[in-house]
Amino acid sequence: MEKRISTKKLAIAGMLSALSVVLSVTPFLGYIPLPFLAGLSATTMHIPVIIAAILAGPEIGIFVGLIFGITSFIRATPAFMADPFVSILPRLFIGLTTYWTFRITKSTVAAAIVGTATNTIGVLSMVYLLGYLPFSVVIGVAAVNGTAEMVVSAIIVYTIVKLLNKSQINKK
Repeated sequence: MEKRISTKKLAIAGMLSALSVVLSVTPFLGYIPLPFLAGLSATTMHIPVIIAAILAGPEIGIFVGLIFGITSFIRATPAFMADPFVSILPRLFIGLTTYWTFRITKSTVAAAIVGTATNTIGVLSMVYLLGYLPFSVVIGVAAVNGTAEMVVSAIIVYTIVKLLNKSQINKK
């Protein structure tokens, strides 16, 4: 039995993948430099992945996560992002954890927090395990970036999904 992707899911994948690319090349929008942590940035790039997983399921979430990962790999700032185990691999899991959290809790806020935590924990775990940064720096980045990114993500995802659910865009 052949499983096909619906036109709606394909459109969501295309629009949110395009948004990921735009965020990745727009200064101070997709990656927000942190002057107190040289070379590191807070990101909003995981938000399209989270929205994709909530609206269209885990496969589309994984696909948009792949686009996010590839743009991080191409951008490669800081230098350890040129390692696909840091830039691409963890981003594939954002869509899965987001989808299952949303499916279980029916909460966009919980899904956004888990999706953001997946990104932060996944990337920073790989950075530490591959020896790019010491544990003390990884924990500091997780505390500062992770917390801020979770709050921003929860607000944006909740607002966008609520608006889409009210509109004709997300009607069956």
